[in-house]
This record gives sequence, C-alpha cells and structure tokens, in this order.
Amino acid sequence: MAQVVKNNNEYKYKLDEVTKKNKKVEKVKTEKKKKVVKDNNKKSLWDKFMIFCHGVKDEFKKVHWTGKEKLIKYSISTICFVLFLSVFFYLINIIFAAIQALFA
Repeated sequence: MAQVVKNNNEYKYKLDEVTKKNKKVEKVKTEKKKKVVKDNNKKSLWDKFMIFCHGVKDEFKKVHWTGKEKLIKYSISTICFVLFLSVFFYLINIIFAAIQALFA
C-alpha cells in the first residue's frame, strides 16, 4: 500500500493492489481546510499601475532580442519567399485561365 500526502495535508491519495490493477486513484479529502486570508490593505489605482509597469519592465529584460545581422538575414529570406510564392500563384492562375479558355 502506498500513500502520497501533500505538504499542507489537504488531500491524500491512496493506492492499493486492486486500484493499481485498475489504474484508479481515490482522492480523499481530509478534515483540514485551507483558511482563506484576505488582504485588507487595498492598494490605490496608481500603485497597481506602477506594479504593472515594473512587471512589464522586468519581462522585457527576459526577452532574447535578435541581432541586427540575423534580423536582416531573416527579413530578406521572408521577402524572397513571399515574392516566390506570388510569382508561383500568378503562373498557376495563368495556366488555369489558359486551360479554361480552351474548353470554353
């Protein structure tokens, strides 16, 4: 018999031989419940905005920005790919129009 218990003793998971074979897990709630703690110190709108701005600034520091050389390389390859596809579909359109003209 195996038991796994969470740190706050909120749930217990019991496995025995029968449930192992059936791959079933019973979830048993314990009598302890989490106490809900409310924050009575409400922050002003300006404080919330400043916290948000600091969070955005911290996230921008984590972003890996592409270098100038790679950015130019990727931009040129993207433009070439778009031009190739536009010419390809233009030629396909001309071919289908010619085929349609033969049967019409």
